Amino acid sequence: MAVSLLPAVLVLLAIVAPLLYLVLLPAVKYTTRNGAARWEDDGGDGRRRRRLPPSPRGLPLLGHLHLLGALPHRALRSLAAAHGPVLLLRLGRVPVVVVSSAAAAEEVMRSRDMEFASRPRMAMAELLLYGGRDVAFAPYGEYWRQARRICVVHLLSARRVLSFRRVREEEAAALVGRVRAAAADVVVDLSDLLIAYSNTVLTRIAFGDESARGGGGGGDRGRELRKVFDDFARLLGTEPMGELLPWFWWVDALRGIDGKVQRTFEALDGILERVIDDHRRRREGGRRMDDDGGGDHRDFVDVLLDVNETDKDAGIQLGTVEIKAIIMLICFLLHGHEQDMFVGGSDTTTTMMAWTMAELINHPRAMRKAQNEIWAVVGNTSHVTKDHVDKLPYLKAVFKETLRLHPPLPLLIPREPPADTQILGYTIPAHTRVVINAWAIGRDAAAWGQQPDEFSPEKFLNSTIDYKGQDFELLPFGAGRRGCPGIVFGVSAMEIALASLLYHFDWEAAATDHRRRGSQAWALPVDMSEVNGIAVHLKYGLHVVAKPRMP
Repeated sequence: MAVSLLPAVLVLLAIVAPLLYLVLLPAVKYTTRNGAARWEDDGGDGRRRRRLPPSPRGLPLLGHLHLLGALPHRALRSLAAAHGPVLLLRLGRVPVVVVSSAAAAEEVMRSRDMEFASRPRMAMAELLLYGGRDVAFAPYGEYWRQARRICVVHLLSARRVLSFRRVREEEAAALVGRVRAAAADVVVDLSDLLIAYSNTVLTRIAFGDESARGGGGGGDRGRELRKVFDDFARLLGTEPMGELLPWFWWVDALRGIDGKVQRTFEALDGILERVIDDHRRRREGGRRMDDDGGGDHRDFVDVLLDVNETDKDAGIQLGTVEIKAIIMLICFLLHGHEQDMFVGGSDTTTTMMAWTMAELINHPRAMRKAQNEIWAVVGNTSHVTKDHVDKLPYLKAVFKETLRLHPPLPLLIPREPPADTQILGYTIPAHTRVVINAWAIGRDAAAWGQQPDEFSPEKFLNSTIDYKGQDFELLPFGAGRRGCPGIVFGVSAMEIALASLLYHFDWEAAATDHRRRGSQAWALPVDMSEVNGIAVHLKYGLHVVAKPRMP
């Protein structure tokens, strides 16, 4: 949503806005009326009238960019409260409709799912993801359908998730060991340890790198990936100035955006190229990660190479570029990485684990209830397994509540209708970006009661509401054709890690540098301040005290 551009935009406006206003205002076809829905001609010969969604008052050229602030999901929730659940904005030259209610989201992702199934052209996704050959950002069409089918059937199926059970359990046990070692220093940087856990799981599952086992970062390859994904995350979450305000294209050049994109893409492409070449050489020599006597344990690269050779129904040629694009996006979604010195992690897996632990530390009764449940199920077996996790309804309720309050992507990836359509009776013009504010929907009092911002897992204990895309008041992973296909994969990695941490340790917040006064420091609840990126995460990371409960 172009938040990182706001400071640059404001500086530029202070310098050139008066001149631009006088010169360009007559040419700007933009309505600044505030309040109710707007009616305008559709431009056709019949001069029909169409009812557009309400829109707040905007500025010439900028439109509504200045209203987004540092945390767009919060600003958009406030705008929806004032103007309604379907809101029309203009971000520079880009028209955007923001959806902030379950009813409106259901129309987009169920009733009119086909009409909203495509994606807008997004410059960073095209540059970093091989021209849109991934699954998340690719436009709707035959390539996307076949690529998604390959992911769902061959990479992210329940059977494939189960095949990596051993990897998750081993790395969860290794995470416990690293926390135990770090606890000797009193304060544990849990954010960093969760990133290491995600990295190692990913490196083993995606690339078959067994040298990373228990290494706390995925070995050399995992550390290399982590460094590159820092830049990848920043860039993928950035909207170039020239995309929104074409007359300021030169700002991107001054900021060095093109050079950063090229360097990051080449570094990540080089890593993936080496991985694929290694797999091909091994296969030519008759060696593959096929099985070790316990079932199918092929890594993602081997699976995709096999699909290219044997799946006659694929419908697309799955060459090296396509394999890299699919692997790159899955790596990003499951990978742990940092965005600056304060940020613990901004991928979906690490972010959700950090938010869950933060909420539990700030709600000791809920944490104790979850721990008692885990202890009753696990007993004295010394480590947590998938079989145990399947018997933990309260922990699953905790996880749902965290997803409600802190969806990993508060603003879902935009959709774009190729033709005029409607949402709740409003006309949505063709090629308008449609953004679902999953964060606002999860905190809507109409669906969640009079205290929707309160953390209360109990609401899910006797509820059938789930996060898999059938209940539109809870949409952390989207829904419909463009819903996230990797829900089970990501959730499985999170659940085993969280259950293990709660089983082995008691937790409390630690005083951190930003909460010191002089030489004195004191323990406070975890600071829940947010910082925006492609995901929204804890601004100051997660610094905690871990007290071992089991030897």
